[in-house]
Amino acid sequence: MIRDRDQLSRLLNDVRTFIRDECLPLEEQVDRDGAIPESVVQRMRDIGLFGHSIPEEFGGAGLTTEELVLVNFEVSQVSTAFRARFGGNTGIASESIVADGTESQKVKFLPLLASGKLTGCFALTEPDAGSDATALKTRAVADGEHFVLAGRKCFITNAPIADLFTVFARTDERERGADGITAFLVERNTPGLTTSPEYEKMGQHGSPVGDVILDRVRIHRDSIVGELENAGFRTAMKALNKQRINLASLCVGPAIRLIREMVGYAHTRKQFGKSIGEYQLVQQMIADSNTEAHAARALVLETSRKRDAGIDVTMEASMCKLFASEMCGRVADRAVQVFGGNAFFRGNVAERFYRDARVFRLYEGTSQIHIANIAKHTMLSMREMHVPF
Repeated sequence: MIRDRDQLSRLLNDVRTFIRDECLPLEEQVDRDGAIPESVVQRMRDIGLFGHSIPEEFGGAGLTTEELVLVNFEVSQVSTAFRARFGGNTGIASESIVADGTESQKVKFLPLLASGKLTGCFALTEPDAGSDATALKTRAVADGEHFVLAGRKCFITNAPIADLFTVFARTDERERGADGITAFLVERNTPGLTTSPEYEKMGQHGSPVGDVILDRVRIHRDSIVGELENAGFRTAMKALNKQRINLASLCVGPAIRLIREMVGYAHTRKQFGKSIGEYQLVQQMIADSNTEAHAARALVLETSRKRDAGIDVTMEASMCKLFASEMCGRVADRAVQVFGGNAFFRGNVAERFYRDARVFRLYEGTSQIHIANIAKHTMLSMREMHVPF
C-alpha cells in the first residue's frame, strides 16, 4: 500500500541519490577494509534510514510493506553491507517489538532504533538450531522476578556492534518444538552477555556477523517481548515473515545492478571484431536475467500489498524468498560469465556481487526449507478448499 505517491517519490529519489553519490564510490573500499566509514553511517542516521519501518509515533517513517520494498529495490543496488548496517533496525531487529512489544518497550527502544543511536540484532540461530530453529538449546530459568539465560547464538548479523539483542530461549522444558520458547530484550551492557570477534566471510564484507554468548545473564521478566512468556516463537515468525519479503526485495536490487553492468560491459567488450553484446548467446543471458528480475519484482510487490491488506502471506513470503534469492544467484552467475576472465579477479563488480549474493539462499531459511514450507501450505490449502485431485 502506497499512502502518498509524491512523498514516496521524494523519499526514493533521496535514497537513490545517497546510494549513487555516497555509497557507490566506496564499494571496493568497504569490501577491502571490511568496514563502512563512520561518516557514512552518520549520514544514514541523518537521513532516517534506520527507522523506515518503525511507526511514526516512535520516530520512524512508518513505511508500509510495499513502500519498504520499493526502498529496498534502491538501496540494494550497491554492496549489501550498506543496507545491512541499517537494515536490522528497520527490519528484523525492530519488528519483534513493533509486532508484540509492550507500550513501555516500544517507548524505550523504538525511538533509539529509529534514530540509529542503538543498533539491534535478532539472536535466534544456534550451532544445532538453524533450519530447525525450535531445536535451540539456550535456556532461560525463572528465578523470582528474573530469568537467568545461558547459551550461545551463532551467525548473528550485527552481533559484534549491536547494542540491543532480541534473544530467543526455552523457558518451559516440558514443551517441545515451537512451544515453550520466549523472546527477551537484552541490552549490551548486561553482565554475562558478550560477543565474539567478527567472522571472516566469503562475501558481504563490511557487514559484521558473530556469536552471542550468554553466560548466566540475569534479566527482569519485564524484558520479555510483550511480557508474553512461552510465545517467543510466534513473535519470531511474525518478524521473519516480513523479513522474508524484505530479503526478497533485497535480492532484486543486485540483479537490477548486475543487468545494468552486463549490458554496459557487453557494449564495450570486443571479440572477433564486434561487441560481445551482438552475440545471441550473450543476449540470451541478459534477456533471461532481466525477465527473471522482473518476475521476482512483481511477485514481491504483489505479496507486500497482500500483507498490507492484512492477508496471511506465510506461503507467499516463502515463495518470494525462494524465487528471488535463486534468481539473484543465477543472475550473478551469468554476470560472471559475461565478464569472462575479468570476473575471476578481485575488484570486479561481478566477482563482488557473486560472493555477496551467495548467502541469500541460506539465511532467513534455506531454499530447501522454503520449498518444504511452500509444499506443506499448498497441500494444506487445497485440502481445506476440497480441491478435487
